[in-house]
Amino acid sequence: MNKTITQKRPFGGRDKVGYMLGNVANDFTFIFASLYLQVFYTDVLGINAGLVGTMFLISRIVDAFTDTAMGRICDKTKATQNGKFRPWLLRACGPVALASFLMYQTFTVNSPMTVRIIYMFVTYLLWGSICYTAINIPYGSMASVMSNEPDDRAALSTFRGVGSMIPQILVGVVVPMFLYTTLEDGTKVANATAFPVVALITSLLAVACYIICYFLCTERVKISEEGKSVSFKDTLKALAGNRALIGISLVFICYLGAQMLNQTINNYIFKDYFGNTMGLSVMNAAGFAPALILAPCAVPLARKFGKKELGIFASIMGTVAFGALFIMKTTNMWLYTVVNIVGLLGFGLFNLIIWAFVSDVIDDQEVRSGKRDDGTIYAVCSFSRKLGQAIASALGGWSLGWIGYMEGSFTGQTESVKNGIYNIATLVPMLLYLIVGICLFVIYPLSKKKVAENTAILKEKRGE
Repeated sequence: MNKTITQKRPFGGRDKVGYMLGNVANDFTFIFASLYLQVFYTDVLGINAGLVGTMFLISRIVDAFTDTAMGRICDKTKATQNGKFRPWLLRACGPVALASFLMYQTFTVNSPMTVRIIYMFVTYLLWGSICYTAINIPYGSMASVMSNEPDDRAALSTFRGVGSMIPQILVGVVVPMFLYTTLEDGTKVANATAFPVVALITSLLAVACYIICYFLCTERVKISEEGKSVSFKDTLKALAGNRALIGISLVFICYLGAQMLNQTINNYIFKDYFGNTMGLSVMNAAGFAPALILAPCAVPLARKFGKKELGIFASIMGTVAFGALFIMKTTNMWLYTVVNIVGLLGFGLFNLIIWAFVSDVIDDQEVRSGKRDDGTIYAVCSFSRKLGQAIASALGGWSLGWIGYMEGSFTGQTESVKNGIYNIATLVPMLLYLIVGICLFVIYPLSKKKVAENTAILKEKRGE
């Protein structure tokens, strides 16, 4: 397939805001699940943390098929007058919201453990592997057809990153105030009745934002369907030889693994190690400030230094910060919070431009092979992200089991368990951020210079 630019409304602020709201919608359900779903399973349903981690990993194996299948469906589906990817926002917004709401129902709390486990598997796979995939793959793929310009795509990535902060502020800062209660002896426990209510609110907000995204965004790059059809097997074979795709996939796995593990384990470290869940809200709130400050600088910095180069810088900061926390073994909640924020400062910038990497990989694939597979490439990247999240969830669940974490405990955790939680929260992210830097430096080939070369080649090809 090749692409041409159609004469439509010029790319502008309306597209950026619309695309931002699409990610706001994604993250209302995604961030809620990332931060609190494991706590719901272990502390409300009383399911073993190791089994929860195994379920997360199994679901990502399922995603290997559903993500790539959805990407292929997007690539093979003919564009309508409203675009190729945009219509999926309306088609799937209702199902993904309903599936998210169903995950947090508490009517199985007093049921046999087998019933609780089955309900956990069915509802989580319905949400993550089917409904969320059906809307997230088209949404992400849409960026590559909204504009051909690298700066426009970097801007979309930046606005998408900013969009993720809105639900993070609401879900990460406000929600902990309702999800946890304090017993008479000072022990922090999960508030079972709050989970379904918060799930309903986030689901409804997600639907509203998806609909607004649909009406504000415009697809301008028309994908030609001419030429010989390429089989799914041949497509995957071609992608397997794409060094840029392999590199960014490994980055996604390790980066999201570190990020999600940090967010998940922080629920336990503030609740059990520091004994102060208000600290979790403070850290989540303070953590957004650097990214918001850096947002206006994201595109200029990416233009000046290159996206790959900024990613390497971010990985160095993250590795050093979490390594320092691991060595310090601090019991000072505020020191832990400050070093966390400093360490993730670089990744606050990296996260704003990370989706522009995918568009660069799509362009690189077209330069190398002459064909475009926007949906399939995005699906591979999406699966890599989910795999990273699954690894984080599995490691989080398994490691809590290894250190002897007591699910649903109303008496608190032992000192050895608390120290184990601290080690998980610092050592594992340090190692994963180190791997991110190595992958970007050694494997991922799309430096600032290479991206500029690919852009020039494709513009000449399209006669721009």
